Amino acid sequence: MKTFEYFKPTTVKEALELLREYNGKVALLAGGTDLAVMIDDGMVAPDYVIDVKGIEELGGISLEKDYLRIGSLVTFSEILHSDVVKINAPVLFEAAKTVASVGVRNRATLVGNICSSVPSADSAPALLVLEASVEIEGKERRMVPVEGFFTGPRKNVLAKDEIVLSVKIPTEKRKYGANYIKFGRYEGEDLAQVGVATFVSADLEYRVAFGAVAPMPVRAKKVEEFLKGKALTDELLEQSVPLALEAISPISDVRASKEFRQYLSGVLFKRSLRASYDRLNGSGPSYGTNLV
Repeated sequence: MKTFEYFKPTTVKEALELLREYNGKVALLAGGTDLAVMIDDGMVAPDYVIDVKGIEELGGISLEKDYLRIGSLVTFSEILHSDVVKINAPVLFEAAKTVASVGVRNRATLVGNICSSVPSADSAPALLVLEASVEIEGKERRMVPVEGFFTGPRKNVLAKDEIVLSVKIPTEKRKYGANYIKFGRYEGEDLAQVGVATFVSADLEYRVAFGAVAPMPVRAKKVEEFLKGKALTDELLEQSVPLALEAISPISDVRASKEFRQYLSGVLFKRSLRASYDRLNGSGPSYGTNLV
């Protein structure tokens, strides 16, 4: 393993100064569940590691006037145990429940999950249908919608001298139902073969997002427009499947063939959308129920 120099700043300002000083030869460490594996496998070889766990302002879950804020040090276990999340973003709670194992969830952070930017990130489809934004600090502070955050497999808009402060989720004033469903080869620390998140509001706005079946997590805008304003029937659900699948471009890998992913995406899309619609109308499975 390549050796590196280790820093543990206590403020965002100090962390940013280190990022600028060492100019891209740096890795940020929060939970470390991805970084440790990548260093061990030789996928990355930083000269410097900046451990941000000591930066107090990066922690915490809080409900502000117009949004739910989740700090960049918040772990998936914290999300699972947060009543604020369960009440205001239950689909994120549902997605967090599917992440790896208890041990990983105790360390892995929501922000780390999206910053790794793998196509199969479990939190990404849920954040997409919640229309969350990423709060970034660098030369100036900026807000980037999650939909515009990913740029490709393991790629995103973060500059080398920037750090994510939090994820902000708009508080939804309308009644709605949502769902995240994941299919993997087995329970535990397996990545998704397909992940689907859906959202239906009381005024029949639909949102649909896929993970693990495109170069990055994606919204299915064409099917959203087709469904908008329509009550969900079995016939409409069947008609919507081909439009939903236009958003994806699955590949074959060690976890599944592209043909299986294509077929499975349609099955999970229908199951997820039906669950969201039923939840909107006061029935359907409780959040966190495994629908696979």
